[in-house]
Amino acid sequence: MPAQDYLERILTARVYDVAIETPLDPMPNLAERLGNRVLIKREDMQPVFTYKLRGAYNKMSKLSPAALACGVITASAGNHAQGVAMSAQKLGCKVTIVMPATTPSIKINGVTRRGAKVVLHGDSYSDAYAHAMELVAQTGATYVSPFDDPDVIAGQGTVGMEILRQHPDPIRAIFVPIGGGGLAAGLGAYVKRLRPEIRLIGVEPIDSDAMRRSIAAGERITLEHVGLFADGVAVKQVGEETFRLCREVLDEIILVDTDAMCAAIKDVFEDTRSILEPSGALALAGLKAWAEREGVQGETLIAIASGANMNFDRLRHVSERAEIGEAREAILAVTIPEQPGSFRHFCELLGNRAITEFNYRAADPAEAHIFVGVKINTRQEAAELVATLNAAGLKALDLTDNEMAKLHIRHLVGGRAPQISHELVYRFEFPERPGALLNFLTHMGRGWNISLFHYRNHGADYGRVLVGMQVPPEDEAALQSFLAELGYDYSDERNNPAYRLFLA
Repeated sequence: MPAQDYLERILTARVYDVAIETPLDPMPNLAERLGNRVLIKREDMQPVFTYKLRGAYNKMSKLSPAALACGVITASAGNHAQGVAMSAQKLGCKVTIVMPATTPSIKINGVTRRGAKVVLHGDSYSDAYAHAMELVAQTGATYVSPFDDPDVIAGQGTVGMEILRQHPDPIRAIFVPIGGGGLAAGLGAYVKRLRPEIRLIGVEPIDSDAMRRSIAAGERITLEHVGLFADGVAVKQVGEETFRLCREVLDEIILVDTDAMCAAIKDVFEDTRSILEPSGALALAGLKAWAEREGVQGETLIAIASGANMNFDRLRHVSERAEIGEAREAILAVTIPEQPGSFRHFCELLGNRAITEFNYRAADPAEAHIFVGVKINTRQEAAELVATLNAAGLKALDLTDNEMAKLHIRHLVGGRAPQISHELVYRFEFPERPGALLNFLTHMGRGWNISLFHYRNHGADYGRVLVGMQVPPEDEAALQSFLAELGYDYSDERNNPAYRLFLA
């Protein structure tokens, strides 16, 4: 079905029995900083705090009475689940929803409150989907896809219909988050049919970029792992129909990292006093990155605020990372001589910059390693500061983009242990659920001593863990087998400069 054939489907979509037409709100503070008019489409204001209600209801409203009597089943990381649950409540049918075990409790509770049966299975949407299809085969219920269905795509496309009606004036670009691709496909089919001059730009997290890789490969690919910070778009494989449409309607796809999403959450809060979830702020993060890259001025840019279903305790992590994502803080490792006056000299070189964090412990007779956070205005300022410090004879290293430093080192500074032999350090992402640590230790069980262990609960759906293990060189093959059996995402950090400076 060509993109233009979706026009009638979108115009006749049944969404407003349950969904509302959401406002297109200005972002005055961000607009002033970027030098462009910035608008956000407030899909976080839907009754279930996400646009997913549109596609779910449009699909389910077209089912026959017999099909509705058999009930519906879906798989979802949370937002689509709430849309299906509310639609089922409206239409009076039974619903079973399979969700990854890593789904935040706020999304699970939002579904169960509407009378849906929830089954937790697997660590990702793909795992949940496989189990949902087994249940469909067993029960004869109708499967309601989160994205890969023409009626779902058309329902999501009503977001684009509203944008063009609400803002008939020129629009340079619309930024849309991509998980499975339903919103991008539907919105793009409508916008490109009526206003082909508007650039449609998809946005994905750097660790969940299935659509970008698929388009580059010319076929749908399956990611081995997906990042779970933006759980609403944590999809290993995009839909068949959404892939076909997105290849046709998207002008490009931009990737953003966790820090950028956190900074975008803060931007929305400062302009609207509303709090988006990470995937809800994904499009705005892409808008900011694109505007900076292109150097555009005086243009109208629109981002979809796609959802606001986030556990409150995740805000601790969001707040911590937002300053870095907004290029307002740099994290540096600085080596100074272990002698009187060195610290004062270091502070003199910082000038008027505010120090946000300072960690230091004497560990060497000749020199000391400092872990320091410094307020900055631009990333270029951080690079200039590093150059100034190095020119003055103080070895400086920018750790602002070093995940291990930001997640773990800043909480472990002062723990150097040079007496530990054969230490290997790995950073893991554990599913945030009971038994994850025991599973790690059970698989490990080879007599290797744990020499370092750091974990912080960030209120997210997966835990970030730094582990040091004393593994003799002759056990390298066994180590690789252990990592493969474990099945958790990991990275080898033994050569990370942050580890070498502050922990080794």
